[in-house]
Amino acid sequence: MPTPDDTGEAGADPGRRNELAMTAGELQAACRLIALLLGQPGDESRSILGELAEAHLWLRDGAREIEGLSLERWQAEHTRLFVSGHPRTPCPPFESHYRHGHPGGPSALEIEDIYRRAGLETSGPVPADYLGTLLECAAWLIERTGGSCGLLAELWVGHLALWAPRFASDLMSASRLELYRALGRRLDRLLPMVRAYARRSW
Repeated sequence: MPTPDDTGEAGADPGRRNELAMTAGELQAACRLIALLLGQPGDESRSILGELAEAHLWLRDGAREIEGLSLERWQAEHTRLFVSGHPRTPCPPFESHYRHGHPGGPSALEIEDIYRRAGLETSGPVPADYLGTLLECAAWLIERTGGSCGLLAELWVGHLALWAPRFASDLMSASRLELYRALGRRLDRLLPMVRAYARRSW
């Protein structure tokens, strides 16, 4: 059963349920939702966000704020946070930036190897260590194995655990928009659930 603050069920207390009891299907959906929201907003993004906010209470304040902004303002904040902020980019969503201080560090090659062993395609313009792709991979591994998978443990212990919590904290403190602050909080709550599933194969 999904958590109340994910589904928006009336009368439910979102603080009561132990979120580490999240089912495999719920965790997959949560990983994929965060991966989606990390993407660059486009012409359809406002309507998509509005639909998502109907089902996910944690998105509602951010979606209301976005309603009052131009697409250009939303895109500018996305760019500042994740792509090319000045004088620095506060939250580049790439493992290499956090662990090595530059793009394309050795962790990216290790992640590509995990994708290859999982049978996933790694070609494309997005670097392998992009957080959205890592979360999609975690969701895929949980979907295929229910979490009982050495690759998921490897993805967590060797990669996500080493930097994603810092990324979430940076996002909560650096964002000028509630949408991305909420995204940081949601990621911070999601990561222990990924860890719980990864522990099954430790």
